[in-house]
This record gives sequence, C-alpha cells and structure tokens, in this order.
Amino acid sequence: MISQGSHHKYSLSAWPSPVVALGQHVELRCDSHRESDLFQLHKELGDFIPQVHERIFQKSILLGPVTPAHGGTYRCYNPYHQNPNDLSLHSNPLKIIISGVYRKPFLFVPHTNLVNSGEKMTLKCHSEIVFDIFILTLQSKKIINESFQHSAESHHGGSHASFSIGPTTPAHAGTYTCYGSYNHTPYEWSESSDPVDIVITGLYKKPSLAVLMGTVVMSGENMTLACISDHQFDMFHLSREQVSQGHGLPAVENHNGLFQANFFLGPVIQAGNYRCYGSFRNSSHVWSSPSDSLYLPATGNYTSCPEPDSKTSK
Repeated sequence: MISQGSHHKYSLSAWPSPVVALGQHVELRCDSHRESDLFQLHKELGDFIPQVHERIFQKSILLGPVTPAHGGTYRCYNPYHQNPNDLSLHSNPLKIIISGVYRKPFLFVPHTNLVNSGEKMTLKCHSEIVFDIFILTLQSKKIINESFQHSAESHHGGSHASFSIGPTTPAHAGTYTCYGSYNHTPYEWSESSDPVDIVITGLYKKPSLAVLMGTVVMSGENMTLACISDHQFDMFHLSREQVSQGHGLPAVENHNGLFQANFFLGPVIQAGNYRCYGSFRNSSHVWSSPSDSLYLPATGNYTSCPEPDSKTSK
C-alpha cells in the first residue's frame, strides 16, 4: 500500500483538445512525474462507461470513438491509495466536451478582423437552432487556450449572441470558432462554426506602400504594389479597406538592404484604400502598424512611381 502522506498531485490533460468531435478519439494523459504510477479515471456524473471506469492505465488512455456519453468532468487518481475516493488525492478536474451533436452555427465579425491593439472587438455567433448558450473559443497552435460563454438571445426562430472583447492585446490574436449548446447538456456542443482569424495590429513600426512600376499604367493594365520596411519582417500582408487580401508574401531583402514584398494586383483593380503590414513567423496573427493608405480607383490612369528606395521606409 502507498501511504496517503506519500502522494503528490496528478495532472490530467487531453490531446489534441478537450473538445472532441463526435466519433473521434481523445487521449487523456495523467502525469505524476513518476514512471511507476498506475491510474484510473473518475468521471463525475453522467453515464457509466466501462472503457472509462474499469481500466487501469499508465500515463495515458485513448477514449473513442466518442459518443455524447463520454462528455463530462474527469479526474485521474492512483487506485492503490488507501483512500482512492478522496478527491484531494485526485488530479485537477478536466472537462471533456463532445462537439458535433447539433448543426453548426455561423460566426462573423461585423466590422473588420484587423483590430488595433488596445481597441475592443465584437464577434457574433448565430444559428437557426434556438440554443441556450453560445461558446466562443480561441485556438492557438491547435490547442484551445481560452473560451467565452454567452447566453443566447432568440430571434426569428433562431438564436444569436454577441461577444465583446477587449481592450485587445496580442493574446487575443488567433483563430476563433463558436458552438451552440443547452444548459441541461453542457458537455454536448454543436459542430464548430467555420473559423474566423483575428489579427491584432499596431505592435511594430509601420512599413511603406507604393506602386511599383517604371512607366505610366493605363486603366486595365497590370499593377504591382511594393511593401517595404527596414524592419526584418518575415512576411508582408496587404489589406483593402481593412480587409486582408489573401495570404501574406515572404519578405525578401532588396538591393538597398531593405525588406520588401511585391503584391501583383493584375489588370482588375478594386477601388479602395490599400495598406500593408509586416509580421514575424512565430506570431502570424500579430502585425505591425499599417502603412499610410494608398487609394486606388477602379478606373482611370495611374501615374508612374519609381521603385522605392531607402527614403520610402522612413
């Protein structure tokens, strides 16, 4: 027997995520920092699952294909303690959520997904299903690291919720999704909404943006915009009217020792104010301050602009 005084706290985690899609698998890992410990799972409330309650394992256990019955709060413990039912001998509680039980809601940003650091932002989740609650999740490197819950409001046979977040910091940057659920089944969520990327801007010095050409460009001809900085950014990004224009381009050092990316717009130009931003590889959702805006009309002549030199980066 292991004496009660010799125990130390265990840590229970889920990989790849504690939110598990219906029919998928999840690995629960119980860490005691000792190689020899054997564990058993305790599931609070809910259905009895032999796979969960009767197995003794070392370090990890694979659950699945999961059903709604697998949802609940889990703890791991050493079944050979003198008092294995004593919660003080158990790990931290871990909530396992089963998603995909209901049809997915829709998540959108009313204004822009480019949010200046320190400002507030709003994300809206709505569904044709009348849910009790909506849950907004922020993911970073595939691991859900923060969630927000909001009571749903009914509307026209459906439901919705608005999430106001901020003042924003770089920690709020990332990929958001939302889910719907009911108060009486809190471990059963809908399918995930389509993801929405939120970028936090204003963290580094602004680059410059200019039209890159050597001759007069008539309406309907090709156009290229150059984003340039003396900062050694890994990527540059182009936006129009505060909406990101596709994926970023890698930064390349030019003959002036500056870092540059050329955005080819083609013969069809959408009218609006264009800006560019710089970012680093290890924080792709955190961007610099925007360049000064460059207005491009949809039609008309574009006068030439020489290839930018070091003066354009000031």
